[in-house]
Amino acid sequence: MTTSKKLFTLFFILSMGEAAFSQSLSQTIRGTVIDQVSQMPLPGASIILVNSNPLLGVTSDVDGQFKLTKVPVGTHVLKISFIGYKEAIIPNIIVNSGKEVVLTIPIEEDVMQMEELVITASEKDKTINDMSVVSTRTFSVEETRKFAAAVNDPARMVTSFAGVVASEDGNNSISIRGNSPYGLLWRMEGVDIPNPNHFANAGTAGGGISILSSQLLANSDFSTGAFAAEYGNALSGVFDLKLRKGNNEKHEYTFQAGFLGTDVAAEGPLGKKYNGSYLVNYRYSTLTLLSKLGVPIGDYSTDFQDLSFNIHLPTSKNSSLSIFGFGGLSDQKSEAEKDSTQWESEFDSFNAIYHSNTGAMGIKYSTILNSKAHIQNALVFSGNEILYEQDALDTLYNAHRDYTQRYGNSKITLSSVLNYKLSPRYNLRSGIYVNQLHYNLLQRNLNENTEVMETQLDASGSTKSAQAFSQLNIKASDRLTLNVGLHYLQLFLNNSFSIEPRVSAAYFLDDVQRISFGYGLHSQIQPLGTYFGEYEQNGEVIRANENLDLSKSHHFVLGYDRSLNDHLRVKVETYYQHLYNIPVGIEANSSYSLINRQWDYETEPLVNDGLGRNYGMELTLEHFMHNDIYFLLSASLYDSKYKAHDNVWRNTRYNANSNVTFSGGKEFKLAKNRVLGLNIRTLYNGGFRTTPINVEASVEKGETIYYEDQAYTEQVPAYFRTDLRVSLKRNKANSTHTLALDIQNVSNRKNIYGSYFEPLTGEVKTSYQTPLIPILSYKIEF
Repeated sequence: MTTSKKLFTLFFILSMGEAAFSQSLSQTIRGTVIDQVSQMPLPGASIILVNSNPLLGVTSDVDGQFKLTKVPVGTHVLKISFIGYKEAIIPNIIVNSGKEVVLTIPIEEDVMQMEELVITASEKDKTINDMSVVSTRTFSVEETRKFAAAVNDPARMVTSFAGVVASEDGNNSISIRGNSPYGLLWRMEGVDIPNPNHFANAGTAGGGISILSSQLLANSDFSTGAFAAEYGNALSGVFDLKLRKGNNEKHEYTFQAGFLGTDVAAEGPLGKKYNGSYLVNYRYSTLTLLSKLGVPIGDYSTDFQDLSFNIHLPTSKNSSLSIFGFGGLSDQKSEAEKDSTQWESEFDSFNAIYHSNTGAMGIKYSTILNSKAHIQNALVFSGNEILYEQDALDTLYNAHRDYTQRYGNSKITLSSVLNYKLSPRYNLRSGIYVNQLHYNLLQRNLNENTEVMETQLDASGSTKSAQAFSQLNIKASDRLTLNVGLHYLQLFLNNSFSIEPRVSAAYFLDDVQRISFGYGLHSQIQPLGTYFGEYEQNGEVIRANENLDLSKSHHFVLGYDRSLNDHLRVKVETYYQHLYNIPVGIEANSSYSLINRQWDYETEPLVNDGLGRNYGMELTLEHFMHNDIYFLLSASLYDSKYKAHDNVWRNTRYNANSNVTFSGGKEFKLAKNRVLGLNIRTLYNGGFRTTPINVEASVEKGETIYYEDQAYTEQVPAYFRTDLRVSLKRNKANSTHTLALDIQNVSNRKNIYGSYFEPLTGEVKTSYQTPLIPILSYKIEF
């Protein structure tokens, strides 16, 4: 019996293990209604549970707080209205018996209060950041859990969105609109954070799996171009993550166990008469269980663990202190068999040790200065450490060091952001970020000709970077909204800087159609180790990259949205991106560009003479959850090119030209308190680009040698994958149980990743993406 059939059988047995019974269950929905800009609580707001019978509704108290009790378990919609503000609709609120639903609901002041145009603000198509009007989508925690094979990972979930392609199955690195995965920015609570993924490599924004627990995340924004002025040091995309507060009235717990590890989460009040709360999650995992099921995950011994938390401490009626953070430890080890007849590849002759540790902890102080102003100050400590050591076995099976990589980076960030409502029509947001950067970087490898370890990177010290921005939101009318701003970025290591104008506009043609436009100049600091790459010449150590400039890009976006009905929306966006100042190889005939690098620091000499261009069109058709059905169809046609020192326009590695994804699902109410969920996701792209291998030169040198003058002229076959998720949720009195089976690549299709030269056999071999991967999990909330 195959692995998938065994798991389906196990899932069926476990799901049928409890007898069905009917019982009326309910839970509480409560929260606070606030002004979108000033964050002031709004007393007297009306909150109604749509389609409730009899009608269930309340008004917010003097602190803007409300509580709806005895809400039946299921999916609900809230309608919030308040005099002088736009009516807000919050759909798809999932109420389970195991936990209360606690919401913070910002609503927008109605500038014109005109009756001839009624535009209802719906959380379905509204971004958290009101100054992001193009190429931005809000995603919910429920989506990271529900989408097939997303496994609570935001980066894996967004591969369902238009313009987003996974760079490979084995990790969650993503290419956005043809850009390198390094171009992605991660933020948490308004502050930049290091790559929050396990098994992360230097010079990339992805890794094996997210460190962040979905237990802590609130609804957040994901942007893919022409970002608002507050976002800097990114060329391709932004994850702007928000954390939810723990329940400040009752203690609640979550336990989850599965093939990806064991999670334990707790939240609750910090005192009986105090509104403070805590929220913490811990996970430990070892992937040996997957290996025992027959899933090929390599010869490594693989383990990881992480901790994330958010502590909310109100200091007065209008101010609060938050302490938040995350930390992850991940490691892999492999030992070569001391029998060369068992070696099938050169890698089998190596011992290897790898670990990647990442963490951040922040203190945020927020205060409402008055009815017009709100300020947030934060101090964040963050860092990461990556170690990889490789030993080669000789003919006597003695180990000799072959490669060493030790990268340590840490950062102290101080930030201050002010939101000020100049008038109902004009809102100003300004801020500054100062970063103290510390680094300790070492990279050495064996020169096989001299049998001497050579140093490519050896640097330690500190430097600074700074960012500042200001942006003005103008509500010219109920139809037209404008955003204008400026962003400044500087790296003090070599005083490279960028002044970046940003502008965007959204215009409602009527109550169901909107057109939008965005432009921005964006820049990004190179991966820090790239500045310190070194080589020896005439006995002198040369660092050729110390004065590299920032990479820069102009973004242009034009979009059209139409609501076909209350639960179906179509969106079309077209974009053009012009990249310049891209580091490329210094030789006149070099085809090398940093734009194609997947990970690690480039230590060869570079110069900022490279160009790039990405343009395309994206279509999104989204059916929000209605009658227990949802789907998201995304399609992209695009072109991604670059030019290096050889002055030839070439395909980038990530130029697949086309990308189509479909994610959808249906919930079946088997009994009053049991819900069966079936979710599917299919992903297709035209195939990444690759460079042909020079076999003769590879045989001579004993390693893979490419035809550099034919860089990215070949394309791997089209990529296609289908994922499946089956879940059974059971609500009981005061608890919710969920059994789920996620299967990535359910058809076990062998998608080609690329080719490489194998020195042990002297042949060119094909490498493949990951095969079928099953993830079984059980969760209880109480």
